[in-house]
Amino acid sequence: MSKAKNGDTVKVHYTGTLEDGTQFDTSLEREPLEFTIGGHQVIPGFENAVIGLETGEKTTVRIPPNEGYGEYDEKLRFIFDKSQFPKDMELEPGLRLNVPGEGGKVAVFTVVDILGDEVILDGNHPLVGRTLIFDLELVEIV
Repeated sequence: MSKAKNGDTVKVHYTGTLEDGTQFDTSLEREPLEFTIGGHQVIPGFENAVIGLETGEKTTVRIPPNEGYGEYDEKLRFIFDKSQFPKDMELEPGLRLNVPGEGGKVAVFTVVDILGDEVILDGNHPLVGRTLIFDLELVEIV
């Protein structure tokens, strides 16, 4: 039986939890995640954990922030005046906004706080700075 290697397209079922046991995502209720190893489609720690697995093999991996979503970047925190948002937009903490950027790319920002006429947005991924634990099962090497 072959083992997953760089360049292979694979299908993986996963469940992701935080160190306190809080589950943040799972593929068990849907189709397995399909990606190409080495294609930078998933975080590095996830990709590296799949390398060497055989079809049907399961593993649990702990992914530190530097192999996940990185460390918190203060430069991705912005303060805007409320007048810069559409008047009918209901701004509240936790609201996620898709903001068009350069080259047609879309950046996702989260409303962190509203202080008077100031709206604080954070462009860091919600899982930044966190150690992630994934239960993985290699379903198929395509």
